[in-house]
Parts: sequence; C-alpha cells; structure tokens
Amino acid sequence: MTTKRKFFVLDTNVILHDYNCVYSFQNSDVILPITVLEELDQFKKGHQQIHYNAREFIRILDGLPGDKMIRSGAALGKGGTRIRIMTQHLHEKELETVFTGSKADHRILSVAFFLARAEKNRRVVLVSKDVNMRLKARSLGIIAQDYLSDSIGDVRDLYTGKRALEDVHAPLIDRLYSEAEGLLPGEMGLSDARPNEYFILRNGRKSALACNEAISGRIRRVEVQPAYGIRPRNAEQTFALHALCHPEVQLATLSGKAGTGKTLLALAAALEVRRGFRQVFLARPIIPLSNRDLGYLPGDLETKMDPFMQPLFDNLAVIRHQYGEAEEANRRIGHMLDTGKLSIAPLSYIRGRSLERIYFIVDEAQNLTPHEVKTIITRAGEGTKVVFVGDPFQIDTPYLDARSNGLTYLIERMKGQKLYAHVMLEKGERSPLAELASNLL
Repeated sequence: MTTKRKFFVLDTNVILHDYNCVYSFQNSDVILPITVLEELDQFKKGHQQIHYNAREFIRILDGLPGDKMIRSGAALGKGGTRIRIMTQHLHEKELETVFTGSKADHRILSVAFFLARAEKNRRVVLVSKDVNMRLKARSLGIIAQDYLSDSIGDVRDLYTGKRALEDVHAPLIDRLYSEAEGLLPGEMGLSDARPNEYFILRNGRKSALACNEAISGRIRRVEVQPAYGIRPRNAEQTFALHALCHPEVQLATLSGKAGTGKTLLALAAALEVRRGFRQVFLARPIIPLSNRDLGYLPGDLETKMDPFMQPLFDNLAVIRHQYGEAEEANRRIGHMLDTGKLSIAPLSYIRGRSLERIYFIVDEAQNLTPHEVKTIITRAGEGTKVVFVGDPFQIDTPYLDARSNGLTYLIERMKGQKLYAHVMLEKGERSPLAELASNLL
C-alpha cells in the first residue's frame, strides 16, 4: 500500500531556526504561505544567525522555478520533497470570527486550516517552534507539531561525562596511585567506558578520581590541580579543569545550573594554558529584542555590550581577586585585555574572525541553535580549542527548549568522540543560600 504524501505547513520561526529544514520533509509537500516570505523579508539584514538563516533560505528558493512553486510545487533535490508557495486562503472567514486582528500567525493558520478541510484524504501538519501557535492550531482541529529534526530524546538521559563506581577493589585504586601509565579499562571492568569519561572510584576509605584518556586508551588518575588561582571544590570541578586544560581535548562542554562554576572554571583554565594559544576569546550570544540587535542601542560598541557582558567581567574579577593588585598574575590579565590577547565580546561580533590557535569559550550556549553551534565549531582552525558552557534548562529564547537547544544537541552527538570531553556540574558552590534557592525555588 502506497503511503499518501503529507502536507507540512511551515511557520517562519522554523526557517529562522534551521534554513535547511525543508530537506527534513522527504516525500512530502512543504507549504509556504506567502506571509512567511513577507516575514523573512524583515530578517534579510542583520548580523544574528536568524538573519543569516533567512538569507540562505531565500537563496534556496531563488534556485527553484518560481512558476512551479506557485502552481503545483517545485521539486527539491532527490528526496521527493516539493515546495509550494500559497498566495491565497490567507483570510478564511471561520478564522476571522475566532481570532481578532490580522496577524501574520493567523494568516499562516488560515492556509493550514484551508488545506486541512480541502485535503481530507491527506495529513496536513502545521510545523512551528512557537508553542502558542501550535495551541491555536489544535484549537482549530489542525494537527500541529514542533520541528524535531535536531532534537534529542529524553533530556533526563543526557550524557553526564562522569560516573561514580562503588566497591572498587582496593588494589586497583592503589595501582592508579602507583602506576603512572594507568590501567586498561578492561582491568577496571569498564568495557563500556567512553573516551574522556570521568570516574569517581570508591572502596571504603579509599577513593580516586580517574579519566579514560582517549589517546592512550588507559584510565589514569586525575589529580586536583588549581587553574590560575582557582582551586576546584569538588570532584566535578576537578574533572572540568582536567578537560579544560588537557591539550588532547579540542572540544569541551560544561553544563549545570547557576552557581556550579561553569564560566569561572572555563576562564581560569584558559588563563592557565594561555601560552599554548594566540588569543583567548570569551563570547556569549545576545538574545535580540523584537529583532533588534546591539546596533539599535545608544553609544559605541563597548557601551552597548557592557550590560550583556558584565557576568563575564564579574567572573574575571573573581580570578583577579585571587591575587593582590601588585602581583604579576593580576597585572597580566589587565595587559591581556589591553593588548587583545584576552577578548570578551558578543558572539555575533566575532563573526569573520580567524580562529587559529584560539582558546574559544562560548558562554550561555543553551541559547544557541544546533546550526549555530555547528557553525562555530566548523570555523575552528589549527590549534584551536572550543569550550561551550551553559544550563540546558535555563533557556532565554522562546523557540528553544531543553531538548532542542544547541548545547544538549552537541553533548548528545559528540559523546564518545576522542577529541571531546563533557562534564555535568551538579553541586552549586556559589554560596549555601544560592544553592538552596537553585534547588527549591
């Protein structure tokens, strides 16, 4: 029995999230209400990723025969997908009696509503990253779903990068302390150990911290080592500094709630190993308000970005306060800032820079899309190390969630790769009050 082709009506935010989204609907008809093109027109100019996505998607459409897109749909590649632009049925009367005002969302819903009635023998699905849009569609009897092509499964099963092993044979723990070359995973009974996975080994009063180092293929003890005056306060932070400073780890991620020390550890590690890199870049995404980036704010670039970048400067101040004002370690940070050796900037303002021998830290990475994360990593040149830090459950953009943001997607896809290490930080170290609030409020 031949499965009938489906209709997928796309909301604008799906395209702004992933300009290649149309390739995810194979053997189907992708419907673009003309309203979507009108909205994309507002995003053509700008430096944010959404502006880039809008331009790239428009280029995809520009390569297709326009007459077919309007009439029957233009074929897209070999996946059996057809794209059709609908210029009619934007104002179905039934919707005008339900919703007030002529909003773009309502015109998109109107097209989906018409198709659902006209094509009763085919499945019509509205695809939107907007939860409220999906709820409106369902209230009209329209099937609606999120765009899930770059989402992971159950976030509760997300890779943590570490394990605690109880009742480990005491002689094995002793050997980790006495044998510098470490032990083979098989000797520890760890046939499923992933590259650069960390372990807390315990047996009564004996314990050890260890890592399954990817290049050597052996489990070696991890020592507690400070980084530029910052000393780890628990096993997780010890693992994090090990991954952040290890030269064989070229890509690292740190996840965890507020107060676990993610950004502080990443910055301290970068300063500790600075001699191996040409520059240290510390950046974070700026979430635009009403499609307005920093260019709409008054003042020069430094003035515009100060409120957004202040948390990064606060972490830098914590590190500087580990030393007296006259100490070389403190003055060195000031010199690095003055000479550009240490650069703190919005993520959108480093586009186009060369990433050769750079220690590149991306803060608040949970606010990036999977495509944005891929764009950053694929620009990494020789000798560059990229670090993403963030809290997957603290999303500041309405079209991402714990399953679909770039940080969780990266962790899920990269686990087990030899160049990659991840540590989930769970214990807050900011203060007892901050830890209590994070857990209970």
